[in-house]
Amino acid sequence: MRRRSLLAAAATTLGASAFAAGCGSPPASSSSGRRGGHLTYGVWDVYQVPAMKKAAKEFERTRPGVTVEVQLTPNATYWTKLRTACSGGSAPDVFWMNGPNFGLYAENGQLLPLETEGDDAVLDPADFPSDLARLYRWKGTQYGAPKDFDTVALWFNKELFDRAGVDHPDEKWTWQDLIDNAQRLTDRRRGVYGIGAPVRAQENYYNSIPQAGGWVLSKDRKHSGYSDPETLEGLRLWIDMIHRYRASPSLQQLTDTDPTQMFQAGKLAMTYECSYNAATFWADPALRSKIGVAPLPRGRRRASVIHGLANVVYARTPHPELARDFVRFMSGKHGSLIQAEHGTAIPARNGTQQPWADAMPTFDLKVHLDAVAYAVPYPISTNTAAWSHKELQLLSRAWSGNESLESVSRALTKAMNQLLAQEGTA
Repeated sequence: MRRRSLLAAAATTLGASAFAAGCGSPPASSSSGRRGGHLTYGVWDVYQVPAMKKAAKEFERTRPGVTVEVQLTPNATYWTKLRTACSGGSAPDVFWMNGPNFGLYAENGQLLPLETEGDDAVLDPADFPSDLARLYRWKGTQYGAPKDFDTVALWFNKELFDRAGVDHPDEKWTWQDLIDNAQRLTDRRRGVYGIGAPVRAQENYYNSIPQAGGWVLSKDRKHSGYSDPETLEGLRLWIDMIHRYRASPSLQQLTDTDPTQMFQAGKLAMTYECSYNAATFWADPALRSKIGVAPLPRGRRRASVIHGLANVVYARTPHPELARDFVRFMSGKHGSLIQAEHGTAIPARNGTQQPWADAMPTFDLKVHLDAVAYAVPYPISTNTAAWSHKELQLLSRAWSGNESLESVSRALTKAMNQLLAQEGTA
C-alpha cells in the first residue's frame, strides 16, 4: 500500500506557480566534480531505507571522500516539503520521483537532464522496460533514471477457492471467468465477497480500460479518453461487480475498510494488487500459505499498467556531476541488485529482477515480471494531479450508483479536457 498512498497523495491540484521561484540553472560550484563531496538523497518509504543506505555505502566505498545522506520524509508530507524545498533552493541533490508528479517538475525546470548517449551517459534507456524509461522523458529529454517498477496481477485466497470448489485462476482466465467465479465465491453469510471493486486507478481501471481497448489520455496529452465507448466498458466491469453481479462490497464498505486489508482478513477471495504489496503479504506468515497470484484476466486484450519510481537530480544542486554519478550507480547493475535482494521493490534494470522474486519463493512472482511484456504506460501529463483528482471525484459517483456512468463520463471528459488545455503543449 505504500506506493498507492503516494499516488493518492499526488491527486491534489497543483499549479506551475508553486515553482516560480525555483527555475534556473544550477549554481557553479568548485565541489561539483566526482572526487569528493556530500550528497543528500530524498526518499519516502521507510521499508526501503535499509536498501538505499546499503547502496549509498557501496557508492561511497568506491569514491573516497564522498558521503551520501539518505533523507527520509514520510509519504504524507513528501511532496509538500519537496515543492517548498525546490522553490527555496534547498531540495535534496537526488530524490525520488513518480509519474503523476514528474511532468510538473520537468516542465518547471526543477530537474537536470540525464545524458543517454556518449561517454557521459547516465543511463541507457534500453536497459529498462521501454514504457518505464519513456515515462521519465519529457519533450525529448530524459530527466529520470528508472529505479523500480510495479505491475498488477490477480491475487487470490486459495482456501476460499477450495472451499467454494472453484479452480484457481490461471493465464487462461477472461473477464467472464472473473465475473462468474467472483459470483460463485461470494458468501454473504460469512461476509465474504468474490472480489473488491474500489475506485482505484493503478490497480483496477487503468488495467481494465486498455484491456477493453479504451484509453485514458491521448498520446499528445491533450485529450481525455473518457468518452470512448471502450473506455466506458473498462469502467463498467467494476461498477457491475458491485451493482449487477453483487460480487463486491459496496463503495461505502470499500471506503470504510481498505480492500487490501479486507483481502488480508479473508473477506475478499480476489483482489487486483501491485507488485509492491507482495512484500506486505509475505511479511504475514499466517497469510503467506493461503494466497497465490495469477495474471490479470484478459479482456479484448491482455494488459497491465506499469508504473515505477525514478531517481532525479535537482536542478540547483551544487554537485551536478557527483549527483549524476550517484544516479548512474543506483541505476546500474550493482545498485539494482542491492535493491532486489531486499525484496521491497522490483528493480527497474533489465536482468536484475529475479532476486526480488526469489526472496518470496512460495509466490509465483514471475507473473508480475512477465507482465512487462504486455504492459501499458501509466498516463501522465504536465499536471496529472489536477485531472486525476477530478477523475477520482467524478468516478466515485458512478461507483456509488448515484449517477449513471454515461453522465459521469461526459462531465469527466469536459473537465479533463479543460484542465489539459490549460497545460499547453506538453
